[in-house]
Amino acid sequence: MTAKAGRYSKYIRPVQIFIDIVIINIFVVIFMQDTMSNIGFHSLLTFFWLIFAYYGGYYEIYRFTKGFQVFTKILKQFLFIGLISFAYIGFKYKYVSTNELFSFLTNSVTVIALIKFSVYYLLRKYRLLYGGNFRSVIILGNGKSVNDLAKFFVENIDYGYDLKKIFDLKGNKKIEISEAKDYILKNKIDEIYGTIDSLRQREIDDLINFADNNLKTIKLIPDSDSVFYRNLALDYYGYLPIISLRKIPLDIEVNKRFKRFFDVIFSILMFTTIFFWFFPIIALLIKIESKGPVFFKQIRNGLNNKEFKCYKFRSMFLNSEANIKQVERNDPRITRIGKLLRKTSLDELPQFINVLKGEMSVVGPRPHMVKETERFAENINKFMVRHLIKPGITGLAQVSGYRGEVETENDIKGRVKYDIFYIENWSFSLDVKIIFLTVFNIFKGEKKAY
Repeated sequence: MTAKAGRYSKYIRPVQIFIDIVIINIFVVIFMQDTMSNIGFHSLLTFFWLIFAYYGGYYEIYRFTKGFQVFTKILKQFLFIGLISFAYIGFKYKYVSTNELFSFLTNSVTVIALIKFSVYYLLRKYRLLYGGNFRSVIILGNGKSVNDLAKFFVENIDYGYDLKKIFDLKGNKKIEISEAKDYILKNKIDEIYGTIDSLRQREIDDLINFADNNLKTIKLIPDSDSVFYRNLALDYYGYLPIISLRKIPLDIEVNKRFKRFFDVIFSILMFTTIFFWFFPIIALLIKIESKGPVFFKQIRNGLNNKEFKCYKFRSMFLNSEANIKQVERNDPRITRIGKLLRKTSLDELPQFINVLKGEMSVVGPRPHMVKETERFAENINKFMVRHLIKPGITGLAQVSGYRGEVETENDIKGRVKYDIFYIENWSFSLDVKIIFLTVFNIFKGEKKAY
């Protein structure tokens, strides 16, 4: 029986963060209890541990990260923690003996390093012995770099890569690339590796588009003479440089967890301040005007194109086209209370339920009906990239003039452009800006708010 790839991976980092914070705080109590064990220092220590870990990439350890790099990350983290401890002692004029501080730091770094390296090597053994958390890959191209990469995958099984096939592109390149695409889809390949010196620019562009539209990861093996002027991510598999063509900030676990934390807090705030009194009023008005449920549930596409039930206040009369036809200007299906709800975007409030369930985020690309997703995926280049992160109640495209009905192809192309920009340039400040712009637009009124 083959273990499911990545089944529990998402839990490893949060558990490690929790254990590390517990350890350093317990060791403060044990080794510096008389002077430093107070709420102020514990809070400061925890805060700066998380800050240094975030900016120093302390928890950014991947299957291709070397043991020496892990060791360096640990030393850097504790160097900063030691400096913060010294600064606190000096600022508070507290007397702490050198032995106390030394015992705290050495015991903390020893225990945390043991745990970190244990997890690091146990994951490798898990992949090696049980075949768990593997990623299936193919290579496109030929030459020494291909042979070296193939050898790396074969000899380093503990890294978790399963090389399925090499397309050497020595024959009819166009036919081989087409066969590779079919093979990727048929065998559910996770990652594509291509050599730059074996592919022309238009072939690389074509493969990038293919990978984006099918939610695959593509990485390039650079020519030693190549010079790049783009902001690309460069990693090393052994001594081989590998280029990742897209860096997604929300792939970083700390960012992902922080965004989720904000989503939950913001959603709870909305429920306790607005939804709890607003719901019975709107529910009553909806029921008075027309027959049917208060909520409208529609299947939409979310993270990794997974379908989910998206909640809204019902704004239309019951009709057979609700799940196949988007709303148009002066649509006769919309009720009077529905017009108000849609004008003010209040019909979207129940989607905070989706946020709490983890299916959506407060800010992200707006999810589409399944029929629309299928249509746009076939006709609009890079449309599927929008599904690399969770969909949102509001998004950058919506506050940039691309909300509502898709009347022309330029409407959806503009939406995709802004959504991809958001995915590649996410920051908490950008989320806050989008939320404020959303509220501002509600009061200002929007042309397509119907």
